[in-house]
Amino acid sequence: MFISRRSLLALSLASLSFLALAAHAAEAPIVIGYQTGVDPSKVAQADGLYEKAIGRPLEWRKFESGAEVIAALASGDVHIADLGSSPLSAAATRQLPIQTFLIVAEIGNSEALVARKGSGIKTPRDLIGKKVAVPYVSTTHYSLLAALKHWKLDPAKLSIVNLRPSEISAAWQRGDIDAAYVWDPALSQTLKTGSVLVNSEQVGQWGAPTFEAWVARKDFAAAQPQALAAFAKVTLQAFADYRSKPAAWSAGSPQVAKIARLTGADPAQIPGLLAGSRFPLAQEQLSPRLLGGGTAKALRDTALFLKEQKKVEAVLPDYQAYVEPRFVRLAQPR
Repeated sequence: MFISRRSLLALSLASLSFLALAAHAAEAPIVIGYQTGVDPSKVAQADGLYEKAIGRPLEWRKFESGAEVIAALASGDVHIADLGSSPLSAAATRQLPIQTFLIVAEIGNSEALVARKGSGIKTPRDLIGKKVAVPYVSTTHYSLLAALKHWKLDPAKLSIVNLRPSEISAAWQRGDIDAAYVWDPALSQTLKTGSVLVNSEQVGQWGAPTFEAWVARKDFAAAQPQALAAFAKVTLQAFADYRSKPAAWSAGSPQVAKIARLTGADPAQIPGLLAGSRFPLAQEQLSPRLLGGGTAKALRDTALFLKEQKKVEAVLPDYQAYVEPRFVRLAQPR
């Protein structure tokens, strides 16, 4: 078959154009959605260690709630995101194309239901008729409903309002709400003039544990496995740094100052919040308790509860398709 010089030139130009577009795509920023939960990896984020490890520009976008993160993942506006177990379960149930590749934290006292002093709330039954704020489709929403079920209280007997964390802080200052189930920085704000009725560690002991996870869109995970492996490696090193010397992360430490700057949390509260959650190291991540099977089970258990509460319509037979441990394995030394 004869191909003219003009055709060859056109093909060459087309190839060069494709390569230029591919190179541009490779250098386009990876968009990462994060929330204001307190964890050691915020130090690595503040120090720019993720950019150094991945070798690509990163665009960090702060979100206030899991519902906002889900919308951004669904639209493709973010590639990687920090998501709580309840919104993650809801997203997987709706078959959003995402994969959980790293557990950020097994949540303890970093999320809590706080009652305002002077609200008259001393016991769980005192919540009846009171206005309780919580971000809908969040881990705290799930924990609130689980706590009410444990206390045998009908949610319909409370005035539960859907507010984002920043809105909770503002409503608390105005005196518009009686209680709130939330995380930092709003949690620190409520603790100044309130008392903890229950926290997520206790709710977890009652059978409804919650966790935070890093998730990625499946198309991004397939195209950029080394980026996710590098991301996991930096995060796991941050966890190891904290767990090797937790006492060094005091209220006046540079680590806590960096976390406070990114999250808005009160530095005085941060050491206690760090101590109240568990940040799994690599082998724990890969264990049957977490990415090796337990995470998928936890997502299904959460979905069953959400269906019971009429927050989702159906439950998938298996959630393992939404959990991928291979990026943690790739992050390990060979």
